[in-house]
Amino acid sequence: MFVGVPKEIKDNEYRVGVIPATVRELTSRGHQVLVETGAGAGAGLADAEYEVAGAQIVDADQVFESAELIVKVKEPLASERKKLKPGQVLFTYLHLAANPEQAAELLALGVTAIAYETVTNAQGLLPLLMPMSEVAGRMAPQVGAHCLEKMAGGRGVLLAGVPGVPPGDIFILGSGVVATNAAAVAIGMGASVTVTGNNMDQLRRISAQFGARVRTVFSTRQSVETLCRRADLVIGAVLVPGAAAPRLITAETVKAMKPGAVIVDVSIDQGGTAETSRPTTHSDPTYVVDDVVHYCVTNMPGALARTSTFALSNVTAPFVLAIADMGYAPALMADPCLCNGLNIHDGHVTHKAVAEALQLSYVPASEALKG
Repeated sequence: MFVGVPKEIKDNEYRVGVIPATVRELTSRGHQVLVETGAGAGAGLADAEYEVAGAQIVDADQVFESAELIVKVKEPLASERKKLKPGQVLFTYLHLAANPEQAAELLALGVTAIAYETVTNAQGLLPLLMPMSEVAGRMAPQVGAHCLEKMAGGRGVLLAGVPGVPPGDIFILGSGVVATNAAAVAIGMGASVTVTGNNMDQLRRISAQFGARVRTVFSTRQSVETLCRRADLVIGAVLVPGAAAPRLITAETVKAMKPGAVIVDVSIDQGGTAETSRPTTHSDPTYVVDDVVHYCVTNMPGALARTSTFALSNVTAPFVLAIADMGYAPALMADPCLCNGLNIHDGHVTHKAVAEALQLSYVPASEALKG
C-alpha cells in the first residue's frame, strides 16, 4: 500500500503523523511511504531519517496524488481537502461534530475518514485521544498561569501564592483524562484545585489519587456557576466522544466571573464548553469577553511537538500497520475498536454521535462497508 504523510499546515502545528520507526516497519512489510519534504522538521525529525527508514521524500501534491492511506495529525484544511480523491483513506483527528463544513466536503469527496478521537479499546476508552489529552491537560495550568499575568490581560495572580498570600484558585470542569492530568500539574504548582464532573466513579478515582489536595464536587448548574465565579482559572475538560461538547459555562456565568480571570477551554476541538468560547490559534491564542481572558487553541499539543508526536505515534502505529497490511475494509471489520473510529465512508456518516451532532443521516459502519 502507498502510505502518505503530508506536512501539517494548521497554524503553528509542528507534529507529524508518522515517525521514522513506523516508516521502517511499513517498508519492511513491503509498503511504500511518501513523506512530504520537511514534514517532521517541527518535531526534530529530519528528511534524512525518513529516507534511511525507507521513505521517499516528495512534495505535498505527490503525497495526495499517490497515497491510498493518508496519515495526518490534524483535520485537513480547505486547501488540503481539495487534493483528496474518492477512495482515499484518511486517518487523523477530525472532530467533525464541531466542523460541519469539513464533514460536508469529506462526504461529497467519497473518502473514507477514520477519526483518532473515536477509536476505542476493549474497555470503551479512547486510546488515540488519550496521549494528546494527557499533553493538553498538563499544558492547561501552565498556559493558564501565563494568561493570569497582568501583561497577558489576567488578574496578576500567582497560582502558587507566596507566604502570607493564598494560592490561586483553579476550577477544572470535567473528570476524565484531561482533568486528571490538569489536576496533577495544578497541584504541583501549589494552586488550590477543585474538580467537578457527573461521573462518580471518576470523581472517586481522582479523590483516591490526590486525596485532600483536590476537592471534588458533583457537577450541577449551580455548582458550575458558583465555582466559576470563585475561580482565578477555569479549565474546560469535558468530552462526549464524537459529539459536540456540552456548553456548561453560560455567557451569564462568564459575565459574573472575576475581572481578569482566565478560561482555558481544552474542549474547544469539539466546540468548547463555554458559550463564549471560539477557536483560536497559537499565533493569536487569546481574546477577552466581559473582562475574562479566553484561551481556546484547537491544537494545544502542537506547541510541544516532539513529545506529542512520539506519544501519538506510540498508539497510532499499530492501527496504521493493520490498515496497510490488511486493507482498510478488512482491518475495520476485523477490529470493532478501530471500526468505531470510522466517521465517514462512501458518502455516509458512520458514527452515530457525529451524525446526531451534524443532524445528518446515520448509516452503521457495518452496513456502509458492505455497500
